[in-house]
Amino acid sequence: MSIRNLSRSLAGLFLLACASPLFAQATTAAGTTDFSTLKMGGIAMALAAGLCGIGMGMGLKGTQEGIARNPGAADNIRTVFFIGFAFIESLALYTFLFVFLKY
Repeated sequence: MSIRNLSRSLAGLFLLACASPLFAQATTAAGTTDFSTLKMGGIAMALAAGLCGIGMGMGLKGTQEGIARNPGAADNIRTVFFIGFAFIESLALYTFLFVFLKY
């Protein structure tokens, strides 16, 4: 495993460890609110939206480069582009759904 893959794996494990309080069971007294899970939900949604935005930008860049290199394949490239965008956007929507259902 290269150093780059190791650092990405460790960063992913760190993010998972930070997100674990979001799924933890609240043990507060009746009538009080624990805002730590709300904060973690906001952080999770911010990360998901930001990383999905980066992924969409990279996908758009690749699509434009592909169409510029081969204009004849523009229809096929565009179709795959929209399917990929739908999958990327679904990740942010699933994160929003999980954060919304938690509260």
